[in-house]
Amino acid sequence: MTANELRELAKTIPDITGVHGMKKAELLAAIKEAKGIKEEVAKKADKTVGEIKKKIKALKAERQAALEAKDKKMVKIYRRRISRLKKRTRRAA
Repeated sequence: MTANELRELAKTIPDITGVHGMKKAELLAAIKEAKGIKEEVAKKADKTVGEIKKKIKALKAERQAALEAKDKKMVKIYRRRISRLKKRTRRAA
C-alpha cells in the first residue's frame, strides 16, 4: 500500500492521531499496534566472513578429492557452492 492509502486507513482507526505528519514506516507501526499485530523480526542467517571462508576451504578440499576421483558432476557442484559462498563474503564485508 502507498503512504496515502495507509493514511486513509489510519484515519478510520480512532486510536491513531497525527496521521498526516507520519511517514510510511510510522503509519505501518501505528496501524499494527492499533490492530494488535505483532511485528516479526526476520532471522539473519548470515555468518561471519571467517566462518564462510572456512567453509570455502573445506569445499575446495572436497572439490580436489572429486577431481582426483574424476567425478565431474561433484566437481561442478562444489565449484558452484564455492562461487556462491565467495559472493556471500563480498556482500558480508
